[in-house]
Amino acid sequence: MKYEGTVIRPPSEARSLLLQVTVGCSHNRCTFCGTYAGEKFRIKSFEDIEEDILEAASWGRPIGKVFLCDGDALIIPQKRLVPILESINLNIRGLTRIGTYANTKSVLRKTPEELRQLRELGLRIAYLGVETGNRELLKVIRKGADYDQIVQAGRRIIDAGIELSVTVLLGIGGVEKSIEHARDTARILTDIDPHYVGALTVMIIPETPLHDELKRGEFTLPDTFGFLEELKIMIEESDFTNCFFTSNHASNYVPLRLRLPGEKEDAVNLLKEIIESKNKRVLRPEYLRGL
Repeated sequence: MKYEGTVIRPPSEARSLLLQVTVGCSHNRCTFCGTYAGEKFRIKSFEDIEEDILEAASWGRPIGKVFLCDGDALIIPQKRLVPILESINLNIRGLTRIGTYANTKSVLRKTPEELRQLRELGLRIAYLGVETGNRELLKVIRKGADYDQIVQAGRRIIDAGIELSVTVLLGIGGVEKSIEHARDTARILTDIDPHYVGALTVMIIPETPLHDELKRGEFTLPDTFGFLEELKIMIEESDFTNCFFTSNHASNYVPLRLRLPGEKEDAVNLLKEIIESKNKRVLRPEYLRGL
């Protein structure tokens, strides 16, 4: 497999074949993200991609899941993306699903019919970074999309029959906008109604714009229990049809795995108890936290 630059994947794709179809991220402007800093985005050639597919096929064992890397494979024009999925289906034995990161811009460039075509070719899950539902913060962090566009993109994925997993960032509003961020994020999650939500805690990455804001004193992170208050509000004030909600990423202080709405009350009560007691013994130690 010919990987270039930084290759990342969601935790749920740990056992997937990582097939790099693009290098970098088509947006690459978010103030908190340093993953693809200095990396010029490009789409890899079909010949290079198919060579990797054939190499994986030559291993002689079933490969259940394939994840398309890097930051946003859906930005690939449909006439170039369809042959990639067709080759995966033709050559990979035991395939059950294909997954990809997505951003709002790339999703909205696809028509509903194009997304349904990708679903028929095996695209079963897309991961969308929402980060926040606060309209002002979306501009500040340079997300490249507004509230309504993000909701539209999320619903378009779901309507195409593709499972949607979204991520939100605890602490991205800093102390100043902490509660607004949490409440507005609960609202956008309700409006999207995804299949999965992953709540991560923002980690300050050196040499990112957010790191520069922190150094200048323009941004202050909430404390440990401030993060947990945001998490509590997001769970308490969101309304899902049937969502698997997690905060078990390594960046988080309290790992939760919940089926909502059924387990909402228990989760909220647990978080209230931890926040009110300031019980640090139940928190993940700092030395175990990371990206």
